[in-house]
Parts: sequence; C-alpha cells; structure tokens
Amino acid sequence: MQDDVNDITSEQIRSKVVFERSSKRHHIPGPALLKKFKRDRHKTHRVSVFRYAYYDPAFKFFVEQVLDCEYLALPPSTKRTMELGIQNSADDVCTPFKHMMGDWIEALELGADILVQVGGPCRLGYYGEAQESILRDMGYNFTMLNFSHGIEQGYFGWGKEVLKTVNPDIGIAHGVKQLLACGHMLTKLDQARDFYMANAAFEVKRGEFRAAWDALMDDMRACETKHDIDEAYSRGMERMRAIESNRPKDPIRIGIVGEIYTAIDGDSNLDLDEKLIDMGVEVHRMINFSNRYTHYNEPNLRRGVSDYVRYDMGPTSTITIAAAKKYVDAGFDGIIHAKCAGCTPEIDCIPTLRRIGEDARVPILYLTYDTETSDTGLMTRLEAFYDMLAMKKEKIRK
Repeated sequence: MQDDVNDITSEQIRSKVVFERSSKRHHIPGPALLKKFKRDRHKTHRVSVFRYAYYDPAFKFFVEQVLDCEYLALPPSTKRTMELGIQNSADDVCTPFKHMMGDWIEALELGADILVQVGGPCRLGYYGEAQESILRDMGYNFTMLNFSHGIEQGYFGWGKEVLKTVNPDIGIAHGVKQLLACGHMLTKLDQARDFYMANAAFEVKRGEFRAAWDALMDDMRACETKHDIDEAYSRGMERMRAIESNRPKDPIRIGIVGEIYTAIDGDSNLDLDEKLIDMGVEVHRMINFSNRYTHYNEPNLRRGVSDYVRYDMGPTSTITIAAAKKYVDAGFDGIIHAKCAGCTPEIDCIPTLRRIGEDARVPILYLTYDTETSDTGLMTRLEAFYDMLAMKKEKIRK
C-alpha cells in the first residue's frame, strides 16, 4: 500500500514538472501581449533618414508611425559632415550625393542599423545602390531601405515591399493609412513654409516668425495621427498669422526655381531663404516635396508653358520653367535659379529661362552650388542682385 502511494506521488511530481516546462516553452501570449512583443521587438531597429530641409518631422512620422521603429534624428550638420561626404564620394557626382554620404556615415556612427533613401526623380533615384555599396566597402553593416525598389509594382506593391523589408508584422491597412497621413504632413509642412517665406521679412519684432516656425516643427514632431497633424498645423498657422507685421505696399518679390534638393535644403543652398528674408524680400518657391510628388501633373504644367516647352525635359525641368513663367506673369521683381554643380536637367533649363526673363524683362540670378561655395561670395551676389532690383523698382515708380 505504501509503495502504491509512493508510485502515485512520483508520477504526479513528474507530470507536474513536465507540464510546467511545457507551459513555459509553448506559452502563447494574448493579443495585447503579442502586440506589445512585436512593438518592442521592432523598436530595437534604429532608423535614420538623411538631413533634408524642414522635412524631419515627416521622416520621424514615417519611421515611428508607419514602420513602427525607433527614429534616429541627426544633429545639425557640421563641417565634418561635408568632409566625410567628399572623402567617400567620386569627384564627378553631384553635390547632393556628397551631402547624403556625410549624413549616412554620421548616422551609422550614432548607431543606425537601417538607412532610408527616398530616391528622387533624376540620378537621385540611383544613389541608393551606389551609397550602399560604398558604405559596405567601408565596413558598415546595415539595411538600406531604398524607395526606388518595388516602385514598378505600383504604390500598393511598393508599400508591401517596404514593410516586408523592415517590419513584416505591420498590417497593410495600418501602414497605408499612416503612409497617407505622412504624405498629408508633407503637404502641410510645405504650405506652412510657403506662408513663412512670404511674410517673415515684414515682422515688426525680429525673431517672432522664426520662433513660431520652430514651435510648429516641434508640434509636428510629436504627431502620431492625421488628426494630430491638422491640429499642429492649425496652431502653427494661428501663431504666424497673429504676428504683427509691417508689409510695404510694394515689397520686392523674388521667386526661387531650380533643382529639388539644392533649391529647398538650407544646408545645401547656404540658407538662401533666410538670407533673402533678412534682406526684406517676399520669397516664393514653387518647387517643394508635395508639389513635385503629391500634386504633380507634368502634362498640365507643360501646357501652361507651351510657348517655351513642347516635351518633358526631365525630372524638375517642367516645374522649373512653369514656376518661372508663373512669377513673371505675376509681376515678380526677380527670379533666382538654384542648382547643384553638374545637374544636367537644370543646365538644360537655363536657355529657356533666359528667354522667359528676356521676354518679360525680369532679371534672373543663376546660382550653382558645390562643396566649395562660400557664404561670403553668396551674400555678395545676393546683395548686388537685390540692389539692382530695388533700383529698377524705384525707376519704374518715377
């Protein structure tokens, strides 16, 4: 009888141990725990995007809300950033390539394991492969999320490709919804920047517009939904519209046209927007991310400049020429054409821009930026251009 009791007890103990081990090994968490597990696992990815104008909040939104990863924001660029880009790039590539290379190297040094290359309408679309190859030859181990890959599948197929590369556990519906919200943020950032450039020069108290812009950027960086984006945009525009201004009756107006990277990015064009604003200029720039991608219609633009263009000349050529025509028709005082050294599409635009300027008697300043362009040299040219426009305007008034 005692032996039977011992046998039962031993069997019960063995069964209990096996059950506990099996439970620990095969335990399946509930939906809430599983979701948290996935989020925590993918948050370990540190994703970085190259520095580009004022689009950092949209890049952050894409990484955190679409990819569900940790966003690695880059600090302001320095002289070292450009030196790294120059040292690790071929001499004959255009300047944006070198800017991006410097950004990528610093991002990897800071611990990024995924780099996002958004591509572009010209050679920018091929940069991802070349940059990835160079960085791997330098010994870096990372994943390159190249927007040029999978685009031939259409936007839905491309979205699946992107999510599969970084985070296959994200639902397609969720990813698409947040990707559309990200595009909405890009549009709102461009609209806010347009207002800023057109009005900041005339503030009564210096620095108020810049403070309102910085606050808007901080608000946008905190957004997690489309509703958040709309609320942040409304608050930012309300702040800027409330700033006391002293706009002249007929201010000098300058329109900026040119290559999509250099004409927009302050690091690349040596803060062209801010320099003109400090001189008291009303600044306009048709070329931006949303106008070139989200709302772009090349055939319609080309019809508007049919006197000058009969076919698509290249990635940014049509919008460059269309913007110049728009500015002369609106009576702008001058146009600035900003491009990087070696930008073939924008070089092709120059003869047509000259015709537009000559026909309308509107001066055009041509600026070509490379890694050696100096701030002092740029200011000298801008001041001379401004003085010429001011004298011309004064002569017309008389």
